[in-house]
Amino acid sequence: PAPARGWRLVHGIEDGLLVAALFGIMLTPIAEMLLRTVFRSGLAGSNALTQHLTLLVSLVGGSVAARQARLLSISQGFAWLRQPWGGLCEALRAGFSAGIALLLAWGALEFVFSEAGVYMIPEAFGEKVAALQQLLAHDIFEGPAVAFGLPVRVFQLAMVLGFLAVGVRLLLHPAHAWPVRLGAVIIALALAGCVLRVLPESSTPVNLLLALLVITGVLGAPIFALLGGAAVFLFWGAYTPLATIALSHYSLSTNPTIPALPLFTLAGYFLAEGGTSERMIRLIRATVGNLRAGPAIVTVGACGFFTSLTGASGVTILALGGLLVPFLTGARYSERQAIGLVTGTGSVGMLFAPCLPLILYAIIAQVEIKAMFLGGVGPGLLLALICVTWATRVRPAASEQKRGWGFDGREALRALNEAKWELLIPVVSLGGIFSGLATPVEAAAVTALYALLIEVLVYRDFSYRAIPRIARECGLLIGGVLLILGVAQAFTNYLVDAQVPAQLVDFVTANVSSKLVFIALLTVVLLLVGCMMDVFSAIIVVVPLIVPLGEAFGIDPVHLGILFLANLGLGFLTPPVGMNLFLASYRFGKPMSEVLRAAQPYFWLQLAAVLIISYWPTLTLALPRLFGF
Repeated sequence: PAPARGWRLVHGIEDGLLVAALFGIMLTPIAEMLLRTVFRSGLAGSNALTQHLTLLVSLVGGSVAARQARLLSISQGFAWLRQPWGGLCEALRAGFSAGIALLLAWGALEFVFSEAGVYMIPEAFGEKVAALQQLLAHDIFEGPAVAFGLPVRVFQLAMVLGFLAVGVRLLLHPAHAWPVRLGAVIIALALAGCVLRVLPESSTPVNLLLALLVITGVLGAPIFALLGGAAVFLFWGAYTPLATIALSHYSLSTNPTIPALPLFTLAGYFLAEGGTSERMIRLIRATVGNLRAGPAIVTVGACGFFTSLTGASGVTILALGGLLVPFLTGARYSERQAIGLVTGTGSVGMLFAPCLPLILYAIIAQVEIKAMFLGGVGPGLLLALICVTWATRVRPAASEQKRGWGFDGREALRALNEAKWELLIPVVSLGGIFSGLATPVEAAAVTALYALLIEVLVYRDFSYRAIPRIARECGLLIGGVLLILGVAQAFTNYLVDAQVPAQLVDFVTANVSSKLVFIALLTVVLLLVGCMMDVFSAIIVVVPLIVPLGEAFGIDPVHLGILFLANLGLGFLTPPVGMNLFLASYRFGKPMSEVLRAAQPYFWLQLAAVLIISYWPTLTLALPRLFGF
């Protein structure tokens, strides 16, 4: 049902704030660059403002995602079961997830108080309310400012409101009947009250809640609730304030390089909304002529290009599937072969710059971003070559074979001329980084603005009226991702505080003496991680665990990163829960079993490529070493 007029106003303000924050992230670094170049003096506080606007995008975007029931999850849930079982599953899923969101909001409030110098919230409820009123009325504008007089505390309070809005929307989603909502409210309040009012005397309550958390994950709880819940329960069991989780979220969201993630994603959304896919496919088709490998090259090239910009192979399958499958069936592939090729090559571009996982891994592992970009070239080309070779081999022969290579030079020039502005995007995005003229965030901002200008002013694929809608969709996606990353960082910090990485290093080195055996075991573990977790949360949680192991076995961190991402990409095709298999099944309207059979050859081929990448480090490290990294 359509929301009431008052709620439509609230939603409009929320959407407008999200769009404004995204454009602030894009325009602030560009203004800094221009002022620095022209006047030799930058924009005071520009970096801090960009970082805190990214924090705002994570919270408002996550809230909008919750409003539209589009928070990322690993299961579709069991609402389809006969009543009352379906309703019970939904009440448990929504109530447990909302309870975790409310606890995160409480932790954020404790964080705001601690930053204001109030290190212990008063126990009496009335004193809590009075302290909060005083903070809002008098102290909110005190303390350090981000830029232009904007107080840091405003952005910190946004964390409280953001988590609170997510929790309320999980409870009161319109798709739920009132008995389900009531049950969810009872579960959420019971969970929050248990954690806030009871201190565990043993590990049993913590283990019980973690077991319930796993069950709600199966029932379809959002990924951010699973990771955030794990952090909440573990810190609760360690008698650590929940403000620690909010601090971790704040620190990650305001990391100096994190704004590059929403900016490159925004550029990808502008290109996907326009006619970039059609122009790139036309150009590659014109270039390869009637080569037998032509359709395979077109498909792998288009998928690699889009995944490298959007950072999500699933988005590539959803965006290009409708174009590429009819094109492939027209090139004599069966529908099953076409679906298998598109599904199997959706993640190839994950190793090509400026793909977001490369950037995020570099941030978490503290590796030079340029080294990661260079390190992904060789392995990425290997994956692409293997897929093209197999797709060419299985392409049915034509009834009448043409001799030679049919190449229409005029069509190729026309296609090149039409796509010339989009072909400059890698130059725009990577040129500034490798030349040293721009930071990764500034290069990402220029790329986003460039993509917007060519799509609106040059190609006119969409009007300026569509810009807020596109930016909102981008903010919804990246907000949900940043929400996951923030709570995942808190979970990782707990593991580090508990010395889990050091214990893991001691255990593995005591039981595994061979580097080759370690890589084989790591490959198996990462395949399981890739099919169970999204790539961004996997990077946050798993990378701090495996980097010390890599160092112990003498594995170069750049090689480890490419090995890690290649395995995660393969995990997207790993049954039973490979993400690309589900998305392809949804996009093409085919049963999961049929998509699995279609993509199976590409799984085995890419597994062979991953093993080559793992055991032949020169393939990854040759270019970084050539450029001095």
